[in-house]
Amino acid sequence: MPLCPLSLELLDGNTYLTYCLSFSDGVPSDALEATKNASNAEKLTDQVMQNPQVLAALQERLDNVSHTPSSYIETLPKAVKRRINALKQLQVRCAHIEAKFYEEVHDLERKYAALYQPLFDKRREFITGDVEPTDAESEWHSENEEEDKLAGDVKNKVVIAEKEAATAEEPNPKGIPEFWFTIFRNVDMLSELVQEYDEPILKHLQDIKVKFSDPGQPMSFVLEFHFEPNDYFTNSVLTKTYKMKSEPDQADPFSFEGPEIVDCDGCAIDWKKGKNVTVKTIKKKQKHKGRGTVRTITKQVPNDSFFNFFSPLKASGDGESLDEDSEFTLASDFEIGHFFRERIVPRAVLYFTGEAIEDDDNVCGREPLGPELEGDEEGEDEDDADINPKVSWGAAPPVTGVLLRRRVASPCSSQNTNNRPGTGLSDPFCRI
Repeated sequence: MPLCPLSLELLDGNTYLTYCLSFSDGVPSDALEATKNASNAEKLTDQVMQNPQVLAALQERLDNVSHTPSSYIETLPKAVKRRINALKQLQVRCAHIEAKFYEEVHDLERKYAALYQPLFDKRREFITGDVEPTDAESEWHSENEEEDKLAGDVKNKVVIAEKEAATAEEPNPKGIPEFWFTIFRNVDMLSELVQEYDEPILKHLQDIKVKFSDPGQPMSFVLEFHFEPNDYFTNSVLTKTYKMKSEPDQADPFSFEGPEIVDCDGCAIDWKKGKNVTVKTIKKKQKHKGRGTVRTITKQVPNDSFFNFFSPLKASGDGESLDEDSEFTLASDFEIGHFFRERIVPRAVLYFTGEAIEDDDNVCGREPLGPELEGDEEGEDEDDADINPKVSWGAAPPVTGVLLRRRVASPCSSQNTNNRPGTGLSDPFCRI
């Protein structure tokens, strides 16, 4: 079947594009002969442009070029492409400077963590009841005028009620009972991991600390969970170490947006006999092949528990890929570790009272901490198990590639998310 090449020069914006179309159907035979004569080129073009197939093919090509930046770059002269390559070189250098910035931020975090720690130590003493706060330390003035007025109205009633209650026995528990356990219940991200049999153990949790890596060491942080003596395990401290990467990837330097959590390590829990909640014992019947007798055996299998948090998946290794469920589990692990570090430990009392939860959702307008999940176009229910499954910590082969970006932007900013860490002026508790 004879083919007739046609070159059409079209104006698209400020760019001239040339298309070579091949066609045979729908074009008269005399039009094929007309291509030999330059004087008939205009007539041939008119005939071709009336062919629906040609118009459809041309429109498709136009759409592809119009909406693909790479196609536009390909049309540029070599001299312009050379200058673009020079800009990319500058961009890589910017990424390396940005990496140095985040390294200094990490050093500042370490420095100020040492300044925060005396306050956190006193917080622990108040929580455990080892120290009783003074009247001055326990005084708190509300910034809400309406609440202040209400407090003034009921002040006399409270004084009278206190005098009446003085004659009766009033419970005076030591410290703040179940402080950290209450935080676990208040924060959905954590409460989803806590099973009923985890609760008695978490009631023994006395403190959570964040420790930053020493100067000169690879960037990382450690979560320390301090427990009082209990009937479940002998450890006084359970640890979770999160390793971070803060340099551009040589294979993809333009993807660098700051430090990333790239791996984590847990710790061994020394469970007391019969108290390990991360496993359960099941009974199974076995039939002997030869004699036909049946016997019952017991077997230990993994059990859902928050304490599987200390036996995490491994993200580093020989490059094997995770399945979708394991990838979600690891990403959730990184997200939870980040949340402990950036939110719960610095602002524990506000998560205990619930104020920080409302603050996170409404006042500060924070971005999601973890990877954004893609649902269908029509949307799905928030409680759908596929969108927000209960995370089950387990074991899997060593892999790489599941990351959670850690941003240093202040989510309290009303301008944008690129501001550096700060405190909201209107809300002293609104901070990164």
